[in-house]
Amino acid sequence: MERRTLLRLGLGSAVLLALAGGGAALLRPGLEGVRLTRAGREVLRAVTLAVLDGSLPQAAAAREQELARQIARVEEFVSALPRATRSELSQLVGLLGTAPGRVALAGLHADWTEASVPDVQQALESMRQSRLELRRQAYHALRDITNGTFYAVPEHWALMGYPGPPDL
Repeated sequence: MERRTLLRLGLGSAVLLALAGGGAALLRPGLEGVRLTRAGREVLRAVTLAVLDGSLPQAAAAREQELARQIARVEEFVSALPRATRSELSQLVGLLGTAPGRVALAGLHADWTEASVPDVQQALESMRQSRLELRRQAYHALRDITNGTFYAVPEHWALMGYPGPPDL
């Protein structure tokens, strides 16, 4: 994602915050330093389950282990982002972690921990097809971070049909 896009997303999030409830997400950021807050973990966990549905292990214990590894990969990715970009991502995830932000930005009425995978997929699809650029940008940021950190792992390449780099 381009820095300019993230800057617009941050500005749009600030406007949405003002409209959605007086800056609640500013009081509860999605990141503390480079670590996801509890609310940030809930958002990214639900998004991961929805975006990577079919790619995650079916067995509950293996799925939970992979989700924990995925959250760790996201935090590692976040740690490499410039401070301004981390701040914008923190605003987005923080906003989505609040009920007003979740409803306004994602159109999801159920809490992230209670929403089904199809509910989150529908919310993400609604964001993807939205007329509002802010919602589309938020969707792309969430999807790109989720897919990028998951499929950067060589063990996951086969899931998308990529055999790996050719031997030279």
